[in-house]
Amino acid sequence: MALPFFYIPTYQGENSLLLLEDTSRHIIQVLRMKQGDQLNLVDGCGHLLTVEICEAHKKHCSVKVLQIQKKEKPPHQVTIAISLLKNTDRFEWFLEKATEIGVSAIIPLLCDRTEKEKFRYERMQGICISAMLQSQQYWLPTLAAPIPAHQFITEASANVKLVAHCHPTFERKTIGHFITPNPLDTVILIGPEGDFSNQEIESALQHGFSPVLLGNTRLRTETAGVVAATLLLGSA
Repeated sequence: MALPFFYIPTYQGENSLLLLEDTSRHIIQVLRMKQGDQLNLVDGCGHLLTVEICEAHKKHCSVKVLQIQKKEKPPHQVTIAISLLKNTDRFEWFLEKATEIGVSAIIPLLCDRTEKEKFRYERMQGICISAMLQSQQYWLPTLAAPIPAHQFITEASANVKLVAHCHPTFERKTIGHFITPNPLDTVILIGPEGDFSNQEIESALQHGFSPVLLGNTRLRTETAGVVAATLLLGSA
């Protein structure tokens, strides 16, 4: 039977660990695990620890480290910079799926047409952590605080910079034109309901972003983010 996965915020080479209360409660009260049982811990930074329960306490479960595995970052780093959505559930769905697919960073954008600016960071981070554990990955995507789109456009750096939009007045290529056999760091901008403004697109083009199509149909923001991640990481 596969060992269950749990998250630890940091790991600095310790031989024994005291788990957080929420994690301890889930292990002891929900899963009914006992002293001597084994489980996996990941820190979101490439470490996978196989540990054994030393003290099965529901508030402060202690474990000893039996084995350590280290996985290097994937060679293809994909950042999705995406507008916040009016419907929080849809944005949370995107976070979950993007994490499962394996993006390296998620940047929430405040665009000219973004309709909602509230962002519960701890909840959103928790969704990413849960998705990482569910998909049994070693790396947790970096989740940034919301940033104005104009600011991000001027500051973004990557080997490949893309902007997905629906304005027919701007020439666009399919995303396949920017997929190469050698993995390159890539960032792609995904706009809000109503799309990017002309000013945002023009600014992106001036700062080295290439305009792209994600397909022949008009996609919701969160769907566009997932499609972009799938196409870019599917080539890695």
